[in-house]
Amino acid sequence: MDGENIFRFGDADREIGFHRLTSEALSILSAEQIDLFNNVGYLTGLPGLGHDEIVELRQYLDWLIDEVISADDRRNNYSINQYHQVCGPLWDLIHTPIFVSYVTDVLGPEAVCWSTHMFCKLPGDNMEVPLHQDANYWPFTPTKSVTIWLAIDDVDRENAAMQFVPGSHLIGDLEHVELPLDGSVVLNRRVVAHEAYDNLVLNELRAGDVSLHSDLLLHGSPVNSSDRRRCGIALRYLAASVRTVRGGESWTHSAVHVENGDPSGYWPNRPRPAVDEPHKMARFLGGFDGNL
Repeated sequence: MDGENIFRFGDADREIGFHRLTSEALSILSAEQIDLFNNVGYLTGLPGLGHDEIVELRQYLDWLIDEVISADDRRNNYSINQYHQVCGPLWDLIHTPIFVSYVTDVLGPEAVCWSTHMFCKLPGDNMEVPLHQDANYWPFTPTKSVTIWLAIDDVDRENAAMQFVPGSHLIGDLEHVELPLDGSVVLNRRVVAHEAYDNLVLNELRAGDVSLHSDLLLHGSPVNSSDRRRCGIALRYLAASVRTVRGGESWTHSAVHVENGDPSGYWPNRPRPAVDEPHKMARFLGGFDGNL
């Protein structure tokens, strides 16, 4: 621990804790799946996009990835974060009917998607996603959000599948250390005493399938030492009743409503981009893609 900074989102007004789901008014998940999510903090191997849909999306993302990493700027293969604001197909992905059904079963009918982030591990990629809780990064209260992780490629142990710590969403707010952005990590925080969490479960998925996980679940992924790409997209949704802490208001700007959206009007509802303009995000860099 010497020389490392302990990080905790230090706002006393945050309500941090897992909100158990109920089995009322389900549209797609079963009561058994709700119980499982409550107990382990995730569901995996769920249907997502069909074969033709994932092939079409992969072709678009192949183009987008090449546009980003071949541009004359500092972006890399992890920089495709919040691009639903400038890329119509990613905005459309948020509204995929089966995804909205999963989200409303978990969060209720008033929900928004505030973030999309592609995690594209190229063959031989030496960047690790350290073990972390999403809620440690996000200035939201209460912690009532869920991530849909869509596999663009087949994902398994060989090409650095994501790893979950079952039940860790029930532990509460965990301390994290800040890590140097030295080219070895995507996301610059790791849970303290990460070596103690040795009951990791692989989130292996076929292309087009999805997993769901709580914002308090510990998860991460190792380097991809294989000769296969491992690409997935995290779609991050929260209940419309969630708010930002003071100073975090800018985090609302990327929001898109789903189902009944936000009747209160706190969360904006960004319209679909008229044209694809990924170059507009060239200056959006940070710890999420390992950039200083």
